[in-house]
Amino acid sequence: MLSDKLLKALNNQINKEIYSSYLYLAIAGHFETEGLKGFASWMKIQAQEELSHAMKFYEYIYDRDSQMEFLPIEAPAPKLGTPLEVLQIVLKHEESITKSIHNVYSLAREEGDYASESFLIWFINEQTEEEATLRDYIDSFKFVDGKTGVMLIDRKLGERTK
Repeated sequence: MLSDKLLKALNNQINKEIYSSYLYLAIAGHFETEGLKGFASWMKIQAQEELSHAMKFYEYIYDRDSQMEFLPIEAPAPKLGTPLEVLQIVLKHEESITKSIHNVYSLAREEGDYASESFLIWFINEQTEEEATLRDYIDSFKFVDGKTGVMLIDRKLGERTK
């Protein structure tokens, strides 16, 4: 069974993962209205991925004979601008998620909960990949100009299938 402190931290992380999904759906909607179907598709897939992360935490909590606490999910209200600015917002958000996961990992380590440490390693690696991918897309804007460049990146993002 998980300690109360670690269970609370894991429940908070579930809430953050679900909020991330909600945020990415809001961003996908923004891109849909802007006619950027590739960006929208990429964000919708990202939203689904965040929900799958929440489910991994959910399953882990119950595997450890504990219970999930359903916390309120804040409505996202991002100030969205250009595609580059939006990707920078997403990167900043992912960095905050990384920090949160590191904090949960540190708590598990402090408590000597080896199973939780092992479980969280997957998320640490996933966050490294998430941030690197976003940085690559942000960097791609350095090599393109104007609407044509945005459309090329839009096409590239639209190729993502999972």
